[in-house]
Amino acid sequence: MNSIDEKLQPILAEVMRRNAGEPEFHQAVHEVMESLGRVVAKNPDYLEQALIERICEPERQIIFRIPWVDDQGKVQINRGFRVQFNSALGPYKGGMRFHPSVNLGIIKFLGFEQIFKNALTGLPIGGGKGGTDFDPKGKSDGEIMRFCQSLMTELHRHLGEQTDVPAGDIGVGGREIGYMFGQYKRLTNRYEAGVLTGKAIAYGGSRARTEATGFGNTYFTKAMLETRNTGFDGKRVVVSGAGNVAIHTIEKVQSFGGKVVACSDSSGYVIDEAGIDLDLLQEIKTVRRQRISEYARRRGEGVHFVPVGKGSVWDLPCDVAMPSATQNELSGKDAKTLVKNGVQAVGEGANMPCTPEAIRILREAGILFGPGKAANAGGVATSALEMQQNASRDRWSFEQTEQRLAQIMQSIHDRCAETADEYGAPGDYVLGANIAGFVRVAEAMRMMGVI
Repeated sequence: MNSIDEKLQPILAEVMRRNAGEPEFHQAVHEVMESLGRVVAKNPDYLEQALIERICEPERQIIFRIPWVDDQGKVQINRGFRVQFNSALGPYKGGMRFHPSVNLGIIKFLGFEQIFKNALTGLPIGGGKGGTDFDPKGKSDGEIMRFCQSLMTELHRHLGEQTDVPAGDIGVGGREIGYMFGQYKRLTNRYEAGVLTGKAIAYGGSRARTEATGFGNTYFTKAMLETRNTGFDGKRVVVSGAGNVAIHTIEKVQSFGGKVVACSDSSGYVIDEAGIDLDLLQEIKTVRRQRISEYARRRGEGVHFVPVGKGSVWDLPCDVAMPSATQNELSGKDAKTLVKNGVQAVGEGANMPCTPEAIRILREAGILFGPGKAANAGGVATSALEMQQNASRDRWSFEQTEQRLAQIMQSIHDRCAETADEYGAPGDYVLGANIAGFVRVAEAMRMMGVI
């Protein structure tokens, strides 16, 4: 594991001082800084003009009140955030998260990761992120609509297809994007289709956008496996989560011949040695919005549900692990178990799902490890393709869009691998992703002067 170069230690210390009480953001910055010692040794110019300091400081942070009325007529108040982190490569681009855990530090960590993720796609998009501590679980459609409309009433003044383009994230799917887009259109009197991505096909969305993050992670992990002359065919795979990313990861892994034997949600996980029944999982989680235990009940004999606290989905032996739920879900203990059980590759489908200790253990063991800023970039890449279609008043087929997604993910893999080789760390996708993303953003910032 790389340590922080002494030239960068004062920069990291100042970031931590100025952003006290934000451990997720500290973790994300620390992880990138670990890779930059080799960059500044080779290119000392990156220490000039405070480039690294400026990349670590958001260009703009917006915090706002979101009042709304529930079905009982009671006024509720939530807090909203939008961190417009870096626009050196294009308009800010990043999702909106609806979850009670959301706070400024989490949004900053996500926005910081988004800078480099978006840079790796090679597309003209900057990095940003947003969210709110609103919990959509148990809310009626009417409550969701009123909340989204109130949120957009404040947020719309900070958005635009050339300024900031949000998308979905945890708790935000097509329903929520539709309500937010409708309110944006009403307030601005403009049909600015490119201002939000993840839209329904009926009003300017892109085919394959729903599938893109899960598909993209699978493409990236497949590319890693191919460097060792293997693939998914016949592999035993464990996927955490049961939301959009996990479901489409399972779908694409199965299409490549892998067998997914487990998935999870916040209540626990299920083990299905025959292979996850994707249709049943989608019905339970997407249509009925029920807990994962219902999958075990409906699937019947031979399928087991393990409640939270009774073990980890990572306890199961597997060839490939694909954490696709939330940040810091895979611990150092889990990583040791995976290594002991013979895991060959780990592809991060979520944002920063592995703790620093877990990443260290996996890298030291020589496990193929695809960091989230590279492996889960398929979602934002396809969002950028949606923006492209909106700008040209065009609509692509599913096959055309997925083909572009596959090409982008292969390109990201190759860029990370080549950068790791260039900087003397062959096979280190973490270092490759961090340096490749950083250099692209830093070069653009340097050319624009001190702004």
